[in-house]
Amino acid sequence: MAVMQEYKCPCCGGAIAFDSATQKMKCPYCDSEFEMEALKAYDNELNNQQEDNMQWDTQAGSQWGEGETTGLGTYSCKSCGGEIVGDETTAATSCPYCGNPVVFMGQFSGDLKPDYVIPFKLDKKAAKESLLKHYKGKILLPKAFKDQNHIDEIKGVYVPFWLFEADANAHIRYKATKVRRWSDSSYRYTETSYFAVVRGGNIGFERVPVDGSSKMPDDLMESIEPFNFNEATDFQTAYLAGYLADKYDVDANESIDRANTRIKRSVEESFLKTVKGFDTVVPENTFVNLSNGQAKYALYPVWLLNTSWQGKNYLFAMNGQTGKFVGDLPMDKGLFGKWFAGIAGIATAVTFLITYLTWLF
Repeated sequence: MAVMQEYKCPCCGGAIAFDSATQKMKCPYCDSEFEMEALKAYDNELNNQQEDNMQWDTQAGSQWGEGETTGLGTYSCKSCGGEIVGDETTAATSCPYCGNPVVFMGQFSGDLKPDYVIPFKLDKKAAKESLLKHYKGKILLPKAFKDQNHIDEIKGVYVPFWLFEADANAHIRYKATKVRRWSDSSYRYTETSYFAVVRGGNIGFERVPVDGSSKMPDDLMESIEPFNFNEATDFQTAYLAGYLADKYDVDANESIDRANTRIKRSVEESFLKTVKGFDTVVPENTFVNLSNGQAKYALYPVWLLNTSWQGKNYLFAMNGQTGKFVGDLPMDKGLFGKWFAGIAGIATAVTFLITYLTWLF
C-alpha cells in the first residue's frame, strides 16, 4: 500500500501540495511556496523535537545547630498570614507586607537554616531618601499621598530566596521573516519570506533567584535585581539583629517552575542575539536539557514600605545592597483630568492654527 507524505504549511498550518506550474510545494490557503528540499529539512526538524528535561537537586539549606535560634522569635500577621522572624529586641511591630499589627508567637523553630546571607549595605535613611526621590517628577501624584505617607515605617527585611544554578544544553528553532516591498504605477507589492532558524549550544546559569515568599510579588523582587552575590557570606544569626526576616512559605520544589521559566526565557534571549538579518524573529520551539542542577537557600536584604491610599495598598521595595527602588504610585484623577484637558486644548489649538494658516495661504 502506498503511503503519501503530508506536509503542513509553516506559515498557516494548512495542508500543502506539489504545484506543477511552479515546480514547488504550494499552500492553497495562503499561497506560500516552498522548495521541496527546504520543506524536507523543516519537517525533519519538527520530527526531532524533544521535550524539556529540567531536573533539580533541591537539597538547599541545612538544619539549625544547637543554640543558633536562641534570641529569635516569630511574629504572625493575622491579616495576610505572613510569618516573620525578629530578634529578642523586636518590640511591637507591623507587617511589612500589609501594614497591620503582628502578634508575637514565641521562640523561633523549624524550617531550614539559610546557606548564605547578603548583609544590608544601605540604612533606613538611604531608603527614605530613595522614596522621596521616587516621588520627584510625578506630576500626577496626589499631594496628600506624599504628606500622609508613613515614611518612618520603612522596614528592613531579609527576604528568602532560592538560588538555582545549572548547566543548560539548548536547541531552539525560531520562525523568522524577511519582508520586501515595492510598487509600480498600478500596485503596491509585499513579499514575505519565511525561514526556520536553528540555534543550539551550552550556557551556564549561576544563582538564578526565585523568592520564597508567597506574600512578596515576584515581579517586584525581579525589578530590584540584580544582587551582587560576591558580597554574600555564610549565614549567621548575628546579621538579623535590628532587622526582620521573612520565613519562606514556598519551598525549593515549589519554586522550580518559576526558575525554569526564567532560565528558558534567558536561553531564548541569549540565542536570539545571534540571529541577525531578519525583520521578525519569534521562538517557535525550545528544548532545554539541564545538568548539575541544584538550589541553595539565601536571605537577601530589602527595605519595604507598605502604605494604603483610598482603600488600595501600595508596596515599595528597595534593594538593601544596591539601592535600586521600585513601586507603584497612585494617580490624582482630578489632576489627570486637568492635564488631559490641557493637552486636548493644545492639540485643538494647533489643529485650528494649521487649518487657519492653510485657509489663509
